[in-house]
Amino acid sequence: MKRADNIREDHLAKREGLLKAGVELYPAGSPRTHTLGQILKDFDSLTDQNLLVAGRIRAVRLHGRAAFLDLKDASGRLQIFVSEANVGKILFDQLKEYYSEGDFIEVAGQTMVTKAGEPSLAAKNLRLLSKSLRSVPNDWFGLKDKEARFRRRYLDLLLNDETRAAFVTRSRLIMALRQFLNNAGFLEVETPILQTLPGGALARPFKTHLNALDLDLYLRVAPELYLKRLLVGGFEKVYELGRAFRNEGMDSSHNPEFTILEFYWAYQDREGLMGFTEKMISEVVAEVTGSTSLKVGDQMISFKPPWPRVGFVDLLKNQTGLDFDALDHEALLKAVKDLGLEIDPALDKGKIADELFKKKCRGHIIQPTFIIDHPIEISPLAKKASQNATRAARFQLVVCGNEYINAYNELNDPLEQAERFKAQERAAQAGDLETQPFDVDFIEALEYGMPPAAGWGLGVDRLAALLAGLGTLREVILFPTMRPLDLKS
Repeated sequence: MKRADNIREDHLAKREGLLKAGVELYPAGSPRTHTLGQILKDFDSLTDQNLLVAGRIRAVRLHGRAAFLDLKDASGRLQIFVSEANVGKILFDQLKEYYSEGDFIEVAGQTMVTKAGEPSLAAKNLRLLSKSLRSVPNDWFGLKDKEARFRRRYLDLLLNDETRAAFVTRSRLIMALRQFLNNAGFLEVETPILQTLPGGALARPFKTHLNALDLDLYLRVAPELYLKRLLVGGFEKVYELGRAFRNEGMDSSHNPEFTILEFYWAYQDREGLMGFTEKMISEVVAEVTGSTSLKVGDQMISFKPPWPRVGFVDLLKNQTGLDFDALDHEALLKAVKDLGLEIDPALDKGKIADELFKKKCRGHIIQPTFIIDHPIEISPLAKKASQNATRAARFQLVVCGNEYINAYNELNDPLEQAERFKAQERAAQAGDLETQPFDVDFIEALEYGMPPAAGWGLGVDRLAALLAGLGTLREVILFPTMRPLDLKS
């Protein structure tokens, strides 16, 4: 087997041969009349028509003064029959000597059926569109190594139909989410990605510097605080779908750069939002997959409403035996360590409970379930629940052990919000690296008055992975974050 560098040398030599023959290697485009998929679909009705197609050569089989090419475009694959008698000796010799698998070509010809009964295109003319300099991996052997697939996603897409299908599912999901919100009267907006304060979520930010203003900035961890400023400004139903960035760990459900969908709805509350969420997600799932039921591994997941509602503290007690309300910080920290978890003692009581929930409780939740009434300590932007001031009027949607949606009644009392920010500052001073900084400008906006509202956030990548039947976000992020090869230890 030839080494990759030898194959590239062969391709470079073929390039030189074509240049000496006066062949244009990279023309601007192709006025193709049909995609390959269209020809296969309408094959019987295209007899005796002059057709022009374009695509990438995926295989070449030479038979004396004739050749069979497998040509592929985004719509499908078609066999091309090329004979010296039809295209002439000069062009056929160029094909034989200088064309390679991976080259893009244009083919003019008419339909034919081979003796083996395969629908094909008999070439009358060929034109090179783009000369490849590297050998595309064989379809059969493909690109099996996961890391290689992620690093060279372009080859993964070329070789693996399952990969292409996953990103089609992702695209259809995003379209369905947008369409649902648009139909519900929401306005899509854009807010800053570069922010002076990284607010809206308890997460570590990425920091950068703006030279023009000699100013440190942060990549947003969430768009929340800017979207709520729009409620102050008079908009009542707004949403944003875009990138967020969190400088945290990487695993099957986390990537430092990810896609988030958030919306804010004036005069709505948590209860109304849970019903809206059931309708939205069940309809979107049906639109994308054709059903409200989805098989994940050996489990059949039903998104048909209604979904159960389980209290955060109740679930914690049922799964671990620990009574959140009865234990103080030190007792809870000791009890969690006794369960085998290493917890940062700088975390407050609510965050300790949240770590316990993530590691001991969430994985047991398979069917769509609303987890409600979280400790107020881990919900610094949410209103208190009316029936219990130590709880937040909040819910999370958990499916198959993962959180997909976080939502709550938005805190619009500027003085209480300021006190919550101060509590977050104290937590940061105690060593907590994931806190909400005090945002003076946001407090000023609240002081002008923000209507009662409910807010909602969805991890789009996670839902895309679920609907595509894949177990990791990297499979539905086109170019996931990876360590450069030259930095690997």
